[in-house]
Amino acid sequence: MYFVCVSIHVKPEFAEHFVAAILDNARGTRKEPGNLRFDVVRREDDPNRFFLYEVYRDKEAFAKHQETEHYARWRDAVTDWMAEPRVGLKYLPVFYGDSDFR
Repeated sequence: MYFVCVSIHVKPEFAEHFVAAILDNARGTRKEPGNLRFDVVRREDDPNRFFLYEVYRDKEAFAKHQETEHYARWRDAVTDWMAEPRVGLKYLPVFYGDSDFR
C-alpha cells in the first residue's frame, strides 16, 4: 500500500470553487482500480484549509492516478487558488485496518 497526505491552504475567495473541484477529483479517483481511499476533510477552525488522505494499492497506482484526466483537470484548476503551495507527503504502511505490515 501507498499513502499520500496533502495539506492545502486555499485563498478565501476560492474555497467553495475548490470544494467543487476536489469533489470531482475525489469521485474520479475512487473509480480508479488502484485507489482504496480518498478522503477530503476541511479544518473546523479555518474553512480555507483542507487535508487529503489518499490510499493506493501501490506506488504505481498513485503514479497512474496522476496521469488521469480528472487529476489533471483538478491540478490545473486549483493552481491559482492556493494561498501557499500545497504540501504532499508520501507514507508506507506500518498498521492499516487490521493488518500489521512489519
